[in-house]
Amino acid sequence: MVTILRARIFARLALLAATAFFALHASLARADERCDDIANQLKTHIDGLKVGITAANVIYLSHPQARELSLGCSGRNFKNELYAKADGRKPKPAFLDLVGGAAAIIFTQPKDNTLTGVTRCINRMGLLRGDTVKMRYRRLDFECTRTKAEASIAIWRHPDE
Repeated sequence: MVTILRARIFARLALLAATAFFALHASLARADERCDDIANQLKTHIDGLKVGITAANVIYLSHPQARELSLGCSGRNFKNELYAKADGRKPKPAFLDLVGGAAAIIFTQPKDNTLTGVTRCINRMGLLRGDTVKMRYRRLDFECTRTKAEASIAIWRHPDE
């Protein structure tokens, strides 16, 4: 009698563990699919954008206006992240438009808001504020950095928003 009860309890625990494992696996697969869907949306909405390889939750993209362009998928500290690097120290308006449009698609915000955030972040770098600027605009975090030869911007949203 006792062994039958133990067997039933063990069977229920095994079933519960298997259910939890498959649910976790399915949610991770959905996160990867969501990131691929976002990359495909970027490809269809932005002319000249090409989707490259995926490695370690990062999808590498390419565009003629950007030296580097990547989409980071969900992690512990952020939901999605867009990273872009421009060719020169002072990015061209076409680069800012590219980054603003991509951020609008990724974070589902109006393009005017993301373009304003990108422009403000890039323009704040300089003599008074230095070569690294961190700011927050419309529930998005921006970090702009420049060196002697290039400028880069990272845009992300915290997971609790």
